[in-house]
Amino acid sequence: MFENLSEKFDRAFKILKGQGHITEINVAESLKEVRKALLDADVSYKIAKSFTEEVKAKALGQNVLTAVSPGQLMVKIVHDELTDLMGSEKSDINLKGNPSIILIAGLQGSGKTTFAAKLANYLKTKKGKNPLLVACDVYRPAAVEQLKVLGEQVTVEVFSDLEDKKPVSLAKRAISHAKERGFNVIIIDTAGRLAVDEEMMNEISNIKQAASPQEILFVVDSMTGQDAVNTAKAFNDRLNYDGVVLTKLDGDTRGGAALTIKSVVNKPIKFVGLGEKMDALDVFYPERMANRILGMGDIVSLVERAQEQFDVEDAARLQKKIAKNQFNFNDFIGQIKQIQKMGNIKDLVGMIPGMDKAMKDVDIKDDAFKGIEAIVSSMTPEERENPDVINGSRRKRIALGSGNTIQEVNRLIKQFEDTRKVMRSVSQAGKNPVKQMRNMKQMMRNK
Repeated sequence: MFENLSEKFDRAFKILKGQGHITEINVAESLKEVRKALLDADVSYKIAKSFTEEVKAKALGQNVLTAVSPGQLMVKIVHDELTDLMGSEKSDINLKGNPSIILIAGLQGSGKTTFAAKLANYLKTKKGKNPLLVACDVYRPAAVEQLKVLGEQVTVEVFSDLEDKKPVSLAKRAISHAKERGFNVIIIDTAGRLAVDEEMMNEISNIKQAASPQEILFVVDSMTGQDAVNTAKAFNDRLNYDGVVLTKLDGDTRGGAALTIKSVVNKPIKFVGLGEKMDALDVFYPERMANRILGMGDIVSLVERAQEQFDVEDAARLQKKIAKNQFNFNDFIGQIKQIQKMGNIKDLVGMIPGMDKAMKDVDIKDDAFKGIEAIVSSMTPEERENPDVINGSRRKRIALGSGNTIQEVNRLIKQFEDTRKVMRSVSQAGKNPVKQMRNMKQMMRNK
């Protein structure tokens, strides 16, 4: 995510590295590189110029503390300005009303339908809501079918009618259906076009008037850069929507849309899509995104994802097993599955400070754990429960059954044994991971 932009910012800050103090000359050199980085990321010249002028004014107006280098100070100033540029604070979705009605708008191919299903899944699993998806793209039967398939994946009902070619009528009927059946959130997926046109704008304006949504979200493909910003402005002029959703942020995006859309339309980015899976949707935090752009990672989001998968009772049981040296391959696979539930592995690694740069040329695939799972699956229940019984002949059989070499099986067993030793030594040192996680949860709640 934003790898090119991060690299160029890093180069810009290196100009100040080793400098004893900030001067107009070295700041100008550094900010010239920052401006080039923003322009390469498809940020408009006007915004890039305004951004660097603001940074320059703040940099020259500050004295460098003895404990802070000019380069560090510049990073701090750029970080704060990036955060402000993207909206300063997160903006929550409006779920007032019973049912709450959410209207989804955007161009064809922007990821509206996928986002609608992701949002339904998010509201159901994380907000405890009972959502209804509504297929109001009456022109493309494939769009209706796609929403039905995605609805099945997240076990959310989809209201549709291929015979009804009037989206306003369909939306009204869906609202009546939701009220009768006790749905408390309605998510209306609308039709898009390949470009902004009057017919599409009139249609979605009519749906807005008929449905009276509490929340209108504009979905935009972040890979389209400055075009995304221009489209967002055109939609906002007609719809006056409440927030923006950036999709495909995990792709080869230059970042211009994320950096500038807030300042152009004065509407917050509320969600970002980071993959095709139904749980690959994140609430947008401007400060956390600024951290990641500047290579600082995003530990808070990483902890939050871990907490979502963390079960206190299961951890207590596991801790007892570790203390007694009874941690086995069933527990090992259980921990791997918890990590997999947290999301894309490369995205998780990128949340660790400094790892984006370190892992730049390393291809971490989503199926990175498949080989491990194959080896463990080839073990007997006894071997998984009691790894110490795995001798040479058993290792040969496991390698044959999993399609791996004996060396790969040996390597995994060695890694498992090393992991078990480390976990036991931590446990014996008196560190209580269950208590630590509980304390961490309390700290997050108190923030």
